[in-house]
Amino acid sequence: MWLPGASFKSIAFTRSRRDKFPMPSTEPIRFHLTACWLIALFAAGARAQTNQANPKPEEVTEAYLREHYTKFEYKIPMRDGVKLFTAVYAPKDDTHPYPLLLTRTPYSLKPYTEDRYPDPGAQLKHYAKEKFIFVLQDVRGRNGSEGEFVHMRPHKPSKTGPRDIDESTDAYDTIDWLVKNVPNNNGKAGLMGISYPGFYTAAGMIDSHPALKCASPQAPIADWFIGDDFHHNGAFYLPHAFGFFSSFGQKLEEPTREAAKPFDYKTPDGYQFYLKLGPLANADKLYFKGKIEFWNEFMEHGSYDEFWQARNLRPHLKNIKTAVMTVGGWYDAEDLFGPLQIYHEVERNNPGIFNVLVVGPWPHGGWSRGEGDKLGHVDFYSKTAEFYRENIELPFLKHFLKDDAKLDLPEAYVFETGTDQWRRYDSWPPKNAREKALYFHDGGRLSFEPPGNDAGAFDEYISDPAKPVPFIPNIAIGMTREHMLDDQRFAASRPDVLVYQTDVLEEDVTIAGPIEARLQVDTTGTDADWVVKLIDVYSGDYPIPATNTAGVQMGGYQQLVRGEVMRGKFRNSFTKPEPFEPGKVTKVEWVLPDAYHTFRRGHRIMVQVQSSWFPLVDRNPQKFCDIYHAREEDFQKATQRIYRLPQASSQVRVQVLGPAK
Repeated sequence: MWLPGASFKSIAFTRSRRDKFPMPSTEPIRFHLTACWLIALFAAGARAQTNQANPKPEEVTEAYLREHYTKFEYKIPMRDGVKLFTAVYAPKDDTHPYPLLLTRTPYSLKPYTEDRYPDPGAQLKHYAKEKFIFVLQDVRGRNGSEGEFVHMRPHKPSKTGPRDIDESTDAYDTIDWLVKNVPNNNGKAGLMGISYPGFYTAAGMIDSHPALKCASPQAPIADWFIGDDFHHNGAFYLPHAFGFFSSFGQKLEEPTREAAKPFDYKTPDGYQFYLKLGPLANADKLYFKGKIEFWNEFMEHGSYDEFWQARNLRPHLKNIKTAVMTVGGWYDAEDLFGPLQIYHEVERNNPGIFNVLVVGPWPHGGWSRGEGDKLGHVDFYSKTAEFYRENIELPFLKHFLKDDAKLDLPEAYVFETGTDQWRRYDSWPPKNAREKALYFHDGGRLSFEPPGNDAGAFDEYISDPAKPVPFIPNIAIGMTREHMLDDQRFAASRPDVLVYQTDVLEEDVTIAGPIEARLQVDTTGTDADWVVKLIDVYSGDYPIPATNTAGVQMGGYQQLVRGEVMRGKFRNSFTKPEPFEPGKVTKVEWVLPDAYHTFRRGHRIMVQVQSSWFPLVDRNPQKFCDIYHAREEDFQKATQRIYRLPQASSQVRVQVLGPAK
């Protein structure tokens, strides 16, 4: 759950690599020093002339907003009488009517009062010069708005009266009031937001208001138990949940004036902090002390019960009449599941509407801040976020809200990592993708060929909850953005991580779409987590990019392409967990979020398998129990086996676009 506050910047496009295109000769070029100096001098002069001829555009600042926009504040009544606090920034130039661009948020509209303007971020910063009527609203029960706040408020498909409210009715009533009451609007509204505001966008486009012409849910939450934010396949994303609720869950006496205090971990080392925490019940006992209400409510729902099912937005994405552009990031550690699922459900349930998917090489919200040219130690060689805003998002808004005829968006506009270029498809996944299996073999081999009757039937390791496998090679207090493509060499050397890799690839292999892990396992415990990581192993002579100021050796770099956890007790049902029978070979299958990546010629494909990923995922006691209420004595070592025989083969299934050998 990204909390907005930082300023946003960004841009994009293509690149080549040394292992695809040979580098020039390293023979030194013998220019005379004077000639070099003259070339540099002329270049500097040319740049100076260019800068004078094309001055840098004026940045959108608080002062710019004051000069060009008038701020108004309203309390907009909903159908049940509750009033929602809303800030409107209207262009002072009233020679033309303008469309409304609405964002609904639980994260505050500070500063409050009409004579105070914010340091602009997101749409206000990027598109103020395009002249929209920008509308920001505190959702029900948050900050300046009346009513009761409910996390991921469940949608009500059947409404019998004005008291039957949800986020779709609040969005509808807000747009209806704005169109009728805000001067100089052109009768058209757009709805957009990132993360939690992305959820409010997705929920708000259900039963669309006639004036709603476009909606863009970005990094939207779809389901908090299956794949977004705090659970992945029932496993608990501990530092993300702890960090978010320790701040967001605080009760403030004056929320329009106060700010939540950040939690003091007293250490930068999250691994040690959460290991010392012990069982999850200690979080409230030692730190929250009953003050974070939703945390305790959370702890009472350890399976996919009615509480979580009611917060699953996917079944309700119907009767959508507006154009939709769903946006996500391949490296979004928080909400990658949501955008992919929401795009597919909108496509399935609303035939004939304009519905597109955009996914770039971004962390959470990365398309709206920074340049998007790199993440961690991996370079994308272009400013992908700025490209997105200028060539995808802005044309989408202008076409549907300002009748701009220029719009050339495919069904899926996606960034191919590995080759680092934007691609356009008329479906997602691409229609020419075909499923192929990467099979585990003896000796740590990985191949598209199925296993024969190898001498050994399995590989095994001991999983110890007292010494879980770290999720990153360094220390950090929370869930890092970079872990989605971090170097996995640190994990490959651990005895509790199994490693399988292909021979050196003789040609590129491109995967596009969902990834499925199919393991045949047994365990000496009665529960277990299973983590599968798909990895791109760079060639040994891979160069260090100029932007890699840390000097990390990229030769042999093991870049995480996709990783995902499965809590074993949910292998057959998320609603009815069941124990493992120790020593019995058992099938465990789950789907990892989509990836679009090319493993280059000269690289290898690797798969790592482990049973802990700490503290990203809370520790499984490896004893069947309610983990949210587990005791110290419940945590135990277990021996885990992965089978690789023809009749019990473990494999990772991928969607391959090109030939695979």
